[in-house]
Amino acid sequence: MTDDVLLVHGGTPLEGEIKVRGAKNLVPKAMVAALLGSEPSRLRNVPDIRDVRVVRGLLQLHGVTVRPGDESGELILDPSHVESANVADIDAHAGSSRIPILFCGPLLHRLGHAFIPGLGGCDIGGRPVDFHFDVLRQFGAVIEKRADGQYLEAPQRLRGTKIRLPYPSVGSTEQVLLTAVLAEGVTELSNAAVEPEIEDLICVLQKMGAIISMDTDRTIRITGVDKLGGYNHRALPDRLEAASWASAALATEGQVYVRGASQREMMTFLNTYRKVGGAFEVDDEGIRFWHPGGSLNAIALETDVHPGFQTDWQQPLVVALTQASGLSIVHETVYESRLGFTSALNQMGAHIQLYRECLGGSACRFGQRNFLHSAVVSGPTKLQGADLVIPDLRGGFSYLIAALAAQGTSRVHGIDLINRGYENFMDKLVSLGANVELPNGPKQG
Repeated sequence: MTDDVLLVHGGTPLEGEIKVRGAKNLVPKAMVAALLGSEPSRLRNVPDIRDVRVVRGLLQLHGVTVRPGDESGELILDPSHVESANVADIDAHAGSSRIPILFCGPLLHRLGHAFIPGLGGCDIGGRPVDFHFDVLRQFGAVIEKRADGQYLEAPQRLRGTKIRLPYPSVGSTEQVLLTAVLAEGVTELSNAAVEPEIEDLICVLQKMGAIISMDTDRTIRITGVDKLGGYNHRALPDRLEAASWASAALATEGQVYVRGASQREMMTFLNTYRKVGGAFEVDDEGIRFWHPGGSLNAIALETDVHPGFQTDWQQPLVVALTQASGLSIVHETVYESRLGFTSALNQMGAHIQLYRECLGGSACRFGQRNFLHSAVVSGPTKLQGADLVIPDLRGGFSYLIAALAAQGTSRVHGIDLINRGYENFMDKLVSLGANVELPNGPKQG
């Protein structure tokens, strides 16, 4: 499909202003949470991205009314008439997303059963769904594997349990939260994820009537209640998209004001951005990011769960590190296959070597398992336009940044994948002065 290809004529600094709305890693989950309520919910600051459209379709299949509110980016979700959905319809909607797994708990509470088809998502490493099902069994769910997916039943009310996550997984933490709030008794979740999006989901559930406490040692306690109402909530801004545009400003030697970006959720990124040599300025409406001139600094970087440096920040920043002077070391500890995207950067002229060893300050769970999860980036190197095939969401945006920073023209294939997490990214590129065009469409920028 030619409309899934973008021609990028590189070498032009990005200059201007864009706006980020609610976080991709919160909004679809908050939409699922509306299933738990006995009254309508109002969600604001919703981005127009594919993951939102997938969840909207799945909610509607299950009898939830979803309509726009009065303001831009507002959804009203009414779960008054939740019902079973046709298996084939669920499968058709869910093929490109992993979020349907989070429907399990709410549907078990509302209907007593649920069906989950095979799941999609970005291919960046193992994110096994088996753990989700193990957790649901601990709550009392009965699960039957069928040819077309998993069928779940709750013969009686789900009950609270004690769970310790082997790794502070965001998806597993969300599963427990969405299941435990209406379960009988107390659920104690230790080694939980504590990302800002998790805190925001807890705020949503608390507004609905849930009783949830977070301790400083990654323990979350949920006291089940008999009934939840609706919520009125403004989603926190997407710190991952904001950081992507910040990295684009740095790599292209430009200047981008990200309206809606919030300092509090981005502190770790901002510290690293400053160490690399990027400049930023925070005001009440957003953050301005720019390349102040001169050479960028090589750094040692290790990804980690929050409050560490987020794995989704790593790929866009690595593109900027190809322009830094010296050797940068990147140790990826969250997804074992996330550095695979660097082969295309090398094709463009970057010098990036991958290693199986842990090249960070600490050994990680991938160190003895033969994964290429550390990188040494040698720079600065001039990037040249190339033919690029997008591998995953953040890697895809990173390819866009590389193409924008490169000399010459790049053909970027698979750009539709970027729509999963970046609202109106084409319009934003054009507004920042990017010289891009669809092969059969008008030249833009």
